[in-house]
Amino acid sequence: MRNILYISLIIFSINFSFGQNSTNPLVTKDAIAQQKWVDSVYTKLTLKERIGQLFMVRAMTSANTRDVTAVKNLIKNNHIGGIIYSKGGPVKLAKLNNSYQGMSKVPMLIGMDAEWGLSMRLDSTYAFPWNMTLGAIKDKALVEQAGKHIGEHCKRLGIHFNFGPDVDINTNPKNPIIGNRSFGEDRDEVTEHAVAFMKGLQSAGVMATGKHFPGHGDTETDSHKALPTITFSEKRIDSIELYPYKKMIKNGMESVMVAHLNVPSLESRPDFPSSLSKAIITDLLKDKMGFEGLIFTDALEMKGVANFSSPGDIDLAAFLAGNDILLISEDVPKAMAKITEAYNNKTITEERLAYSVKKILMSKYKVGLNKYKPIELANLVNDLNRLEDDILNEELFENAITVVKNDKDILPLRDLDKKSIAYIKLGDDSGTPFLNELKKYTKVHEVRSDAYEFVKNKLDSYNTVIVGLHRSNANPWKSYSFTSQEIQLLDSIAKNHTVILDVFVKPYALLDLPSVENIEGIMVSYQNSVVSQEKSAQIIFGALAAKGKLPVSVGNGLHVGDGISINSISRLGYTVPERVGIDSKKLHKIDAVAQRAVDDHMTPGIQLLVARKGKVIYNQNFGKHTYEKDSEPVKFNDVYDVASLTKILSSLPLLMEIVEQDDEISINSKLSNLLPEYVGSNKENITLKEMLSHYARLKPWIPFYVATLDSAKQPSSEYYSNAPSELFNIKVANNIYLKRDYPDTIQKIIKETDLLTKTGYRYSDLPYYILKKFIEVYYDRTLDYLIQTKFYEPLGMNLSTYNPYLKFPMKDIVPTENDTYYRHQVVQGYVHDMGAAMQNGIGGHAGVFSNANDIAKIMQMYLQKGFYGDKRFLKPETIDMFNKTYYSSKGNRRGLGFDKPQLGKSGPTCGCVSMKSFGHSGFTGTYTWADPDEELVYVFLANRTYPSAEINMLLRENIRTDIQELIYEAIIK
Repeated sequence: MRNILYISLIIFSINFSFGQNSTNPLVTKDAIAQQKWVDSVYTKLTLKERIGQLFMVRAMTSANTRDVTAVKNLIKNNHIGGIIYSKGGPVKLAKLNNSYQGMSKVPMLIGMDAEWGLSMRLDSTYAFPWNMTLGAIKDKALVEQAGKHIGEHCKRLGIHFNFGPDVDINTNPKNPIIGNRSFGEDRDEVTEHAVAFMKGLQSAGVMATGKHFPGHGDTETDSHKALPTITFSEKRIDSIELYPYKKMIKNGMESVMVAHLNVPSLESRPDFPSSLSKAIITDLLKDKMGFEGLIFTDALEMKGVANFSSPGDIDLAAFLAGNDILLISEDVPKAMAKITEAYNNKTITEERLAYSVKKILMSKYKVGLNKYKPIELANLVNDLNRLEDDILNEELFENAITVVKNDKDILPLRDLDKKSIAYIKLGDDSGTPFLNELKKYTKVHEVRSDAYEFVKNKLDSYNTVIVGLHRSNANPWKSYSFTSQEIQLLDSIAKNHTVILDVFVKPYALLDLPSVENIEGIMVSYQNSVVSQEKSAQIIFGALAAKGKLPVSVGNGLHVGDGISINSISRLGYTVPERVGIDSKKLHKIDAVAQRAVDDHMTPGIQLLVARKGKVIYNQNFGKHTYEKDSEPVKFNDVYDVASLTKILSSLPLLMEIVEQDDEISINSKLSNLLPEYVGSNKENITLKEMLSHYARLKPWIPFYVATLDSAKQPSSEYYSNAPSELFNIKVANNIYLKRDYPDTIQKIIKETDLLTKTGYRYSDLPYYILKKFIEVYYDRTLDYLIQTKFYEPLGMNLSTYNPYLKFPMKDIVPTENDTYYRHQVVQGYVHDMGAAMQNGIGGHAGVFSNANDIAKIMQMYLQKGFYGDKRFLKPETIDMFNKTYYSSKGNRRGLGFDKPQLGKSGPTCGCVSMKSFGHSGFTGTYTWADPDEELVYVFLANRTYPSAEINMLLRENIRTDIQELIYEAIIK
C-alpha cells in the first residue's frame, strides 16, 4: 500500500509541477509510460547506482588523457547521473559525450552553463546577448526567441539542462559576479524576461534552471571566492528576490539552482550556506513555494560552500537539505560513501532517496534519454552557427540599444552637409566596426585620445564629436568602467563640443561620470560585439529606430525604464538578406559570376552591392585594381570612374531640381530658351525632353581630343603644355595642361555640328555637354560645386566627387586605362572620358568617381521618391516625370536621363525587372539599377577598360545582367 501511495504521489507531482504550462513540450502526455520506465530503471539499479544518479560532475571538453580517464572511472565505478561540460569545442564535446554516454548503464543528464549560449563555455559556437542586454528589450517575444535558439543549440549538442536563466535582481551595481548576467534591477521586468527566456528554452526541449536561489543580486561578494551575506528581511526577500521564482514555478520551470549564500533572515544558523539549508530548500522552496522540479546545488567546489566543511560531508548536508543533484562535488567517491552510510543508518530513508532519484529519472525520460541517440557529428558546427541566429542576434541588439539623453534632438544626425564629425575611442578594446559603420554614412575622422592637448587642437575643426567607450566583450565580468583620465578627457571635450557618448559596456559605466550635463546625446549599446557596434552606428544616423530602455538605474537622473524612442529617417541600413525577403544562398550565386569575370580578365576588379527595402544586404569586392601581382585588392572605400553613370548621378538631379523650382522651365522647354546662343541654330527647337530621351537627332559622340593632337598623335603644343600657367590651366592628366578656352571651343563645335538626318532613338553624350553649361549658367556655379553641395554632402556621399586625385590617396582610386592614344599614361584619378577631361575633369556626361555604397544612397533617394535622411531632395511628381518613357511608341525605351528596361528582346537589363525600374550603365564597366516594385537597388562597379578599352567582354558575356537576374531569382516568393 505504501508503494502504491508513493507512486500516486509521484504522478500527482508530475501533473502539478509541469501541468501548469500546457504548452511545455517537456511535459509528457503519457505519465503512465513515464512512470513505468522510471520504476523499471530504478528497480534495476543497485544502491550504489541509485546514489550515483545524484551526482553531476564536471568534464572539460579540452581535457587531457588523465582527465578523460578520471571521468570514465566515475562513470564506470560510481555510476554518476550526469555531466556538466566546461571549456572546449563542440566537436570534441560531441565525441567525448558519445563515448561517455556509451559507457553509462543509464544515459546521463548533460548540463552546461549556457546563459547567453554555448559560447559561454565553448569556442566555435554562437554568442547571444547577455541578460543585461536582453533586459533592455521591451518586446518579450524576442527574449523568448533568444531562449528558444539557445535551447535548440543545446539540444543539438546533446545538452539537456541549461543552467539559466539567471533571475537574480541586480540591485547592487557593485555586484562582482552577476551584473551583466542579470536582466536588471526591476522585479517585474526581470520576472517577465526570465519567464519569456525560460519558455523559449523549454520549447526547444531543454530544461531551464532558475538561479541563484534565493537571490544573488544584491551582494558585493563573489560566492566562488567566499560566502556572501544577504542582510535583507524575510519580507523583503519574499517580495523582491523570490518573486521571479514564484512566477516561473507557475509557468512550469523545470529546475532551480541553489546559491551558496548566508541569509540570516531565512537560516538561523550563523554563516550557514543556503545550499545546505533545509529551511531554505525544503521548508521554503519545496513546501512553501510548492516547487517540485529538480533542485541543483551550485558547484560544491566553490569557496562559498567548500570552506564550510570537508568534501563528502558537504554533499551529504546538501542532500539532507533537500537538493536532488549535487553539482561538481570535490570528491564523488567520498561523498557517495557518506550518503551510503547515512542510508544504512536510516539518516536517509529509502523514500527520500527514491524521491530524488526518480525525479532525476523522470527528467531523463522527458528529454528523451529513454531512447538515447548519440550526437550526430555531421554539420555540427554549422548547425550551431545558423543564419537564423544571425537574424535574431541583429533584432535583439536593434531592440536593446538605448538612447538615454537626446538634447536638441541631436539623434539621429541630420543635415550632414552641416556636420563635421570626429570620432574618439575610449577604452582598451576595438572600436573599428563602429567607426567603419559610421563612415558608411558620411565623413567621420578618428582623432586619437592619447593626449588631451593633442585632442583639443585636433577637434577645433569639428562641430560634432562621437565618443565610444569600448571594452572587452569576451565575457560579462570584464572591466567596464571609465578611467579617471577618460572621464577628464570626456568632460573637457563636452564643454566645448557637441558630443554623442556611446558606451559599449554595461550601463553601470555611466555611474562613473560626475555629470552628464554637457553631453548632448548618450547611448547605451551594452556590449562591444561587432553587431552592437554596427547597429549603434546605424541608429546614430537614423537607419534604425532606437527602442531600448535602461534595465538598471545609472545615476545622473537616469533611471531604470528610461529610454528615448527615436524613429528612423529613411537612410540605408545594413542587414542580412533574409530579413528583407532574399534567400542568401541563392543571392551568393552572384559570387561565382563576379569571380569568373575577374578570373577571365573581363575586368581587374569589381565592387558589387545589392539593397532591398532600404537595407544593404550584399556588398562584396572582387579582384584587384589591376592585373599586376602587387596591385591593391579592391576595398569598400575605393572609388571608380563611373563614366556615364555621371548623367544620372550629377546632371540629372540638378536638372530635376531646376524644373521643379522654376515655373518658366519645363521638360518641354526649348534649347533656345535654356541657352540664348542657340537661337537661330539648327538645335534651337530641341526640347529638354528630347535631349534627355536621346531623341534629339544629336550625334552620339564627337572625339574632340583628336583635333588637338599633332601629326605624331601626341598632344600638340598649340593646345597643351607640360606645366600649368594662366593660359594652360585645364589639367587632363599628369603633366598635361589644356588651353583654358578649349571648353568654349567644344561648345561651339557642338552648336555648329549637323544633326542626324533621321529622327529616332540614338544614344548621345552631347546633350550633357550642353546641359552642363545650362546648369552652370543657371546657378552661376560650377557643376562639381553644385552637385557636392546640393546632393552629395547632404546625402552623405562622402566618396563621390569629380577629380578624386585632389581629395583621395592614389591607392584608393582605381585606374581606368593605360591610355596609348591621347594622354599616353595610365589614367588614374583623372576622368577616363576624353571630352570630360578636356573640361577640367568635370563633365555632365562623365567625370564622377564614386563607390558602390555612395551610389546606392542616391539611387535609394530616387527609389524613395526624392526623400532620404529626413530631407526632401526632390518631389515625388518630379521623380515620376523623369522616370517615364515618352517615345516608347517610336521604339525608344529611354526615360528622361534614366535608362529604362528594354521594349523588345535585348536591352540594358536581364528582362526580369519591372517597367517602373530605371538605371544606367557606363563605358568603364559600371552599372546601377533601381526597381520600385521590388524595392531593389543594384550597383556594379568595374574598370573593364584597364588596361585597354577595346574589347568589352563584360557586355559580351552579359555579366552585369546575369548578376541582376540572379538577384531576382533570390527573391523569396
